[in-house]
Amino acid sequence: MTLLSRDGIPTRSAFTKWLLSYSSYLSLRLAVVLFFTSIFVGALGFVFIEGYSYLDAVYMSVITLSTVGFGEVGGPLSDAGKVYTSFLIIFNLATYTYAISAFTYFVTNGNLFKTMTDKLVQRRIDKLSGHVVVCGYGRFGKEVVSQFEQHNIPFVVIEQDQQAIVELLQEHDEYLYIADDATHEDSLIRAGIERAHAMVTVLPNDTDNVFTVLTARQLSPRLNIVSRSKDSKAISKLRLAGADHVIMPEQVGGFYMATLVSKPGAIEFFSFMNTHFDADIGLEEIRYEDLPESCKPKSIAELEIRKVTGANIIAYHAPDGSYIVNPPPGLRLQPGGSFVLLGSREQLDKLRAYLELA
Repeated sequence: MTLLSRDGIPTRSAFTKWLLSYSSYLSLRLAVVLFFTSIFVGALGFVFIEGYSYLDAVYMSVITLSTVGFGEVGGPLSDAGKVYTSFLIIFNLATYTYAISAFTYFVTNGNLFKTMTDKLVQRRIDKLSGHVVVCGYGRFGKEVVSQFEQHNIPFVVIEQDQQAIVELLQEHDEYLYIADDATHEDSLIRAGIERAHAMVTVLPNDTDNVFTVLTARQLSPRLNIVSRSKDSKAISKLRLAGADHVIMPEQVGGFYMATLVSKPGAIEFFSFMNTHFDADIGLEEIRYEDLPESCKPKSIAELEIRKVTGANIIAYHAPDGSYIVNPPPGLRLQPGGSFVLLGSREQLDKLRAYLELA
């Protein structure tokens, strides 16, 4: 008997189906515990019943468990020893069978190596701080991750679709991931959400995005959260749940295409910055909280950013969310606000060094 996929292709044998149905009873840890318990209990019995030394008792217990058939180390067993050994053999057969079954199941189904890999990945995640948690590895999630990789931004992917995880590892085996549902609080904690700088949630369902944003906001009140939305009606719910930014890909795509018609040069310029990573040009955002204390009270003119670094302040993002393009020299950065700067890589490197941000 075989199991058929939706395409009519045989997938698993009847034996595999039976094995999977009993997989919940197979524990590799329990098998190891039973194995060593059998040796310990068996050795104690030989010590007290036959008067063996501890070394001889352990040896007898091991050869009894392994069923290799060597003779008794201290001569023929007593009647009590024979009865004890008989029961020990029966118990050992059950233990040995269970251990082999558990080990075979974990190896043939990849669970043993998967568990080891997951633990290694988790250790690497636990060392991260200031990273980005990406919830979802679909079409948009892949593009987000690709951009982070190009800009050397550390990230962790949370994805519950096993096929998507397989694709992720086939293409980039160095990526850090959590194979779980992003709506679960535990998966966010394992991804280091409390240590993360930001979270991007691009799950295909708006309800899942809302729930994920709400959970993440409760775990990390200062987290910068960017969420995808398919329906404009969900935008208000996502913001209410705690999203700092809500993006509708279709809306952004429509704006991009329309602007290519009306202002092609401007769009091509920003596209050039985003897609040509060898281009000597970029944007930087300097937040009030990032400034050293000596710079916080200073105006744009007093900071002398243009004079010292060559980078230009092209916009001021006010705490209320509004923008001032080409802000005046006398403007001072306020708590919760930020400057957007444009410059070459060299100029932006000088900027970070000048403001002690690096």
